[in-house]
Amino acid sequence: MSKSEPLNTIPIQQFIQQVKTADASKQKEIRMTIEQAKSLAFALGITMSRLEGDLEELLASSSNASEEMIEVKLDGGTNWG
Repeated sequence: MSKSEPLNTIPIQQFIQQVKTADASKQKEIRMTIEQAKSLAFALGITMSRLEGDLEELLASSSNASEEMIEVKLDGGTNWG
């Protein structure tokens, strides 16, 4: 899967909506078919993999960034009175 390829989050959105609907109607449980469960599992897995890759890339780029040295001198200043 390419980074430029958009993530398919529809199964995640459908699950969230299903939970919201069940909660609003005070249902005690929700049910889904094995196909829905597989789609949700795959979408979560791909999303987490992408996020993990993005995090590794971010950490690698931030550790390669040049560090800027800032020097502060305390000389007591001048009296403006």
